[in-house]
Amino acid sequence: MSPDRTEGTGGAVPGSAALSRPGLRGREAELERLRALVEAVRDGDGGAVALLLGEPGIGKTALLQEAVSIARAHGFVVSHGRAEELHELAPLASLASGLLHGDPPLLSSTDFADLAGHHGQRIWLVERLAQLIEERSAGTPVLIAVDDVQWADPLSRFALGVMPARLLSSPVLWLLTSRNDPEPYGQEPRTTTLPLRPLSDTALAELARDVLGGDAPTRVAELLDGTGGNPFLAAEMLAGIAASGANAPEPPERLVLGVRDRLADLRPDTLHFLRIGSVLGRAFSLADAAALCGRPASGLSAEVDEAIAAALLHDDGERLRFRHDLLRQAVYADLAPSVRRALHREAASRLVAAGRSSTDAVPHLLKSAEPGDQEAIGLLGTAATDVIAVMPDLAADLAVRALELVPPHAPMVFDVGERAIVALTRAGRYTQARDTGDTLLARQPPLDVFARLQSVLGDTLWHLDDVHELTRRSTAALAAVTDPTIRARLTARQALARSRGRDLGAARETGERALAEAERAGDREARVLALWGLGEIALNAGDCAAAVEHHTALSVFDTAFLPEEAVARIHLDDFDTVRRLLRTAGDAPLRPAMLSWAQGTLNMGLGRLDDADADLVTAERLEADLHVPGNLVNIRVNRGLLALLRGDREAAREHLDVVRATVAERPNTGNHATHQYFEAVVADADGDHAAAAELVRSVQRDHPFLRWRLLRPHVVQAVRIALRGGDRNLAEDLAAQAVEHATRNPGVPTAQGAAAHASAVAKADPGLLERSVRILLTGPRPLPLAAASADLGRALLTAGDPGAATALTRAHDIYAQAGADAEADRVRADLERATSRSGRRAGGLRPRPGQGWDALTASERKVARLIAAGHTNRSAAEALVVSPHTVNTHLASIFRKLSVRSRVHLARIVLAEGDTGTATGR
Repeated sequence: MSPDRTEGTGGAVPGSAALSRPGLRGREAELERLRALVEAVRDGDGGAVALLLGEPGIGKTALLQEAVSIARAHGFVVSHGRAEELHELAPLASLASGLLHGDPPLLSSTDFADLAGHHGQRIWLVERLAQLIEERSAGTPVLIAVDDVQWADPLSRFALGVMPARLLSSPVLWLLTSRNDPEPYGQEPRTTTLPLRPLSDTALAELARDVLGGDAPTRVAELLDGTGGNPFLAAEMLAGIAASGANAPEPPERLVLGVRDRLADLRPDTLHFLRIGSVLGRAFSLADAAALCGRPASGLSAEVDEAIAAALLHDDGERLRFRHDLLRQAVYADLAPSVRRALHREAASRLVAAGRSSTDAVPHLLKSAEPGDQEAIGLLGTAATDVIAVMPDLAADLAVRALELVPPHAPMVFDVGERAIVALTRAGRYTQARDTGDTLLARQPPLDVFARLQSVLGDTLWHLDDVHELTRRSTAALAAVTDPTIRARLTARQALARSRGRDLGAARETGERALAEAERAGDREARVLALWGLGEIALNAGDCAAAVEHHTALSVFDTAFLPEEAVARIHLDDFDTVRRLLRTAGDAPLRPAMLSWAQGTLNMGLGRLDDADADLVTAERLEADLHVPGNLVNIRVNRGLLALLRGDREAAREHLDVVRATVAERPNTGNHATHQYFEAVVADADGDHAAAAELVRSVQRDHPFLRWRLLRPHVVQAVRIALRGGDRNLAEDLAAQAVEHATRNPGVPTAQGAAAHASAVAKADPGLLERSVRILLTGPRPLPLAAASADLGRALLTAGDPGAATALTRAHDIYAQAGADAEADRVRADLERATSRSGRRAGGLRPRPGQGWDALTASERKVARLIAAGHTNRSAAEALVVSPHTVNTHLASIFRKLSVRSRVHLARIVLAEGDTGTATGR
């Protein structure tokens, strides 16, 4: 017995039925667990994920097929797909192979065509796909099985990493097999990982009896021990022994030699056909093999028949397939490396000549192209362009490989290199993009090429937040450029860089010049950059009307910038228009993370703290799905400020820890300023007022371009921090800035009211407090009104004015309704003094529990009722006029608070609560 295989490995489950039979020897325990998962999902226990892991030939596919049979017998609709090694460039091919070809198919071809039309928006596409699967599973449990996910295309990998969590409350079982641990798929709490171990000696002996018809002789047992417990190798060996005896080499050499023995008995034409097939992949079409053989498909019937008779291939009705990938690898390994390379290169050329797409040819080019191969360079570039919208990381790899194939001094190196910089930047590989560009610039290209490279590197440097270098390079390139389009783009990049500087007037002039140049050149990219830059400059200067003007023009020109227009209008207090904008965005395939951020910003303005927090959680999750957490610092700072309003300092510190780690990992100017302000607020809450004031002072001193953008909604809080830290000059400076901001925005109630409030706090002027409250009563933001009312009430209370109770009551009620429990409790103490009725609100607000029905927010209760009434996430979102992503967030929180696993369990709880809400959630 091998020392690494115990007698118990692969044995039966104690007390279980005897499940072992030919083809599944030694897999009783794993099969029992899969059967239990199938039954749990069928019985309404929610979704689940099962991962079958192990080396080639270990039995993953056999176990998957058995689980598929069990699921079908239990009434599941089954999608059974397979990833192919050479299909990595075909977006969603691995999932589509099963979704479209079931009996019945899980999705219709019309559904899939609709998805394909939006493949450039990964989040939208996966959300829509999840909606379709959710709808399909409403009446019938669903099994989605994908074999060999280690070869899945990037979009399928992305979908498989996101959708199981999205569909956790639906009766959907995901069954995946892989040679290694596919980490993104194994993070859900209901993931069962089944690593398939080598078969035990007992299981191997049963396998030998199946094949040989009796107990295995000692020599056969010794040979079986050499298979390492791999069932496929053992079965192949036993088949060979059954045919020719036991005197042969031991595996793994035996497999290659055994296949070679079978090949030696074949006709030369069949042998050549199989070798061609091994180059094309485990599954291949007869037409492709015929093209590579240079023969008509009709002339290969004899070769196909002989290969099938030799148990090397089988015909699944659509394609020919090697009976096991180890067989294909054995045939492939028998080819000399130079022959393999030549066959791959020939395969690529013939596929292109036959009219196939670059995605079919490029996998072969990656295995065969040599430096200077012009066709390969062109096809790699075309493939990178084709997939960049949906698989940017793969596009970057292809573009870099194309660049590697270009001879160093070939004129085309700059064009190919430019595409590589763009792809690397799009994939978020900014440092590599910059290094690639610098390598090309070191070759001293012609001046126009120099300017063009600096233009594309401008986007890279912006993402690296290296605005100093962006300014330096764009200035140098502008001195050399003659192309008006490149000039317009460089000027727009320069305007963006200057939006981060101290002279915003000069930045505005640069932006206006860039816009004029873009319009003269008729260049879309330059126009977008110029409008974006002008909008950023206006926001940083505190000119809300100009920011709305530029961002509106930008979103009309390119709807992807609708969230920026929404945020600009929020600064203008134009909440009604923002609501309409977000409703019109609806289910459009825009930028869902930024839309959720805009919705969260609106809800914060409206004082809906629970909903704002849910929106921010949604935005963070969507960014995490894409692995581009560009807004994480802003998200966590705002969630931390919300936590402090609720009185949850522990949560605020947890958010601060995330902010610190993020800034340390990816420092940039904007993140640093936001981080410093949050540190100040937390330090002030902890009683370290001097440190808090110094942090606010540093924001003012070091980041002037952000003072309006950052402090505008928090200026009164910043004035308080300065006063508590003993810095009256800082407090007065902040109040003066608020007055200046109000002067720039005369029609914005919040700007006017905040200026009066900040000045009132800095000067201890009750008259300004009264003016602040009057102004804020005309605006749309309840929380600034509550803060001003609380300060006015305290001032009146000190003066003995009976009007104190009215102001304090207004403040308390607003805070209580918003869920700002800490602020409400602080006001309550003053209110009791004002009314001289200490028991009026004795005990303060009852904290919301962490678990149970009473832990749900108002929005979560609405979602719970809708889901319990049979709504899908999509239809619930439509009923509540929110995005499906937000419903996903609410549902995850509901399940956590109620400790339920499925919609069935949730419906029971809603029914038991007898909640008075209507089925519409209103």
